[in-house]
Amino acid sequence: MKDMMDSFTPRYFNMLLVLLMLSSTVDCQVQQVSGHMSNGSCACQVNTNMWLFPTVKYEATQQKVESCEDSLTALQKQVNLSHQRLPEIQSLMDNITARLEPYDYLNYRGLYASLHLRPLTQDLSKLENDINAMSIQMDNDQTKKLSKEVTKLRKDVDRIQMSDSNNVKTVRERLRKLKNSAVSCLSIPKDFRGTHRYCLNGLITNISQPVTTKISPYGKTVISGSWGQQTQRDSEGLNTAIWVQPLVHNHISGNTLRVYQSYEDFMASTNHKDYVFAPNNVHANSIEGPSAVLHGEALYYHCYQSADVCRYDLNSNEVARVELPGIKAGLNKKFPYCYYDCRASSDVDVEVDETGLWALYATVGSHGNIVVSKLSWDDESATLNVTQTWETRLFKRAVTNAFMVCGVLYATRYLDDHQEEVFYAFDTATGKEDNTLALTLDKITNDVASLSFNPVNRRLYMYNNGYLLAYQTHF
Repeated sequence: MKDMMDSFTPRYFNMLLVLLMLSSTVDCQVQQVSGHMSNGSCACQVNTNMWLFPTVKYEATQQKVESCEDSLTALQKQVNLSHQRLPEIQSLMDNITARLEPYDYLNYRGLYASLHLRPLTQDLSKLENDINAMSIQMDNDQTKKLSKEVTKLRKDVDRIQMSDSNNVKTVRERLRKLKNSAVSCLSIPKDFRGTHRYCLNGLITNISQPVTTKISPYGKTVISGSWGQQTQRDSEGLNTAIWVQPLVHNHISGNTLRVYQSYEDFMASTNHKDYVFAPNNVHANSIEGPSAVLHGEALYYHCYQSADVCRYDLNSNEVARVELPGIKAGLNKKFPYCYYDCRASSDVDVEVDETGLWALYATVGSHGNIVVSKLSWDDESATLNVTQTWETRLFKRAVTNAFMVCGVLYATRYLDDHQEEVFYAFDTATGKEDNTLALTLDKITNDVASLSFNPVNRRLYMYNNGYLLAYQTHF
């Protein structure tokens, strides 16, 4: 009996399992049978066909089980093969990632290399119209030279349209230079360099050690903001005023300005007046980013979450604004100052020099390179305007900060935690650039929030992680 049970168990166990599966899926049927008495016994006839073993269903179910086992076996083989190949795939991915890393910088930092011929021809047509109009107003050697150059460029573009589309980038660069030359011809006064004698000496040749070092009146915890001396000699009552503009809301925005009547008051932290130019730190008229300058009796700055520059009048408490051209697509932290560490909300930098006000920013159209726009305030109409615009070849995210002197854009980069370097200059009067500068600025800590020039005393003012530093420039 034991031998029989041993042979029965492995042999019929699967069959019983299948029977159980079949019984759970087949409806139960009841047969009623009538019987009759015969010789004292009840006799009846029963049809046993309905209880026959379901051979066909059993075989079909058994095939499904075997097919499922085959599928599981094949799947297990695939899993094992994939597991064996994982190290190889991981090694391949690491290799590809390492090879793409130099190009990934260009991707996430927003550098756009796609240049198309149609927008280029549209820009060229606009430039032709501008130069023709300028030639009518100013018929001189410079306008004649510009007319000849733009005519030659038009022929080259027509040739590219017919046969060669690989030189679009070269033509785009020539167009940029021509546009800058035309803008310079219109906007730079002839007597500019004679008016400011030290500008005759060319670029800055040296920058002193800090001549002023002081902790911000708001403390070292307010690490971002702007400061300096009022930048207009003929301003009533503010000729020697020192001002500080803190960014107290997440180091990004603010709505107050503190003004000291003299340098002595500033150093002693006394006799100051606070101005509130917006109801709160996130109002449309509040400041975004360390971008302010006090010019005359008005504060100029980047308006909160907009493509505008604001002008706050200290006397009337009124705010005027103007939209910068082409910048909307470049906002939302796309092109901040970013050499050492990205400075939050530094999309727009308002600066001032001997010629007046400037805005420094970058656009998608300039491929992330710094754009320099000249600003002008019209007293009669009480409007702020953008008069001229230049494009540089300096990628804004490769810069720590920038400032304007004598119509020249200067840019800095991080050397180490205690030194910054002025390494680049772009002259709006000539359209020429110089990337061989090496002028060092000593600082207290690593990060530079703002850096601005004052044409009255020719000093640079740096907001350095809650420290206020000033330097003397030499030409």
